[in-house]
Amino acid sequence: MPEIRLDEETIERLEDLRIEDESYDEIVNELINIYEAEELTLFHGGDYSSD
Repeated sequence: MPEIRLDEETIERLEDLRIEDESYDEIVNELINIYEAEELTLFHGGDYSSD
């Protein structure tokens, strides 16, 4: 597993996103899932036919 270093501001932002005892791993996974879902939506949203 790679080591990731975060600056203090990023850690504070992650802390603000935490719900109860949620781990940083859970937060990061959730953020990645949201990013991927939005990316797919944007990709398919611009998919128009040329009729």
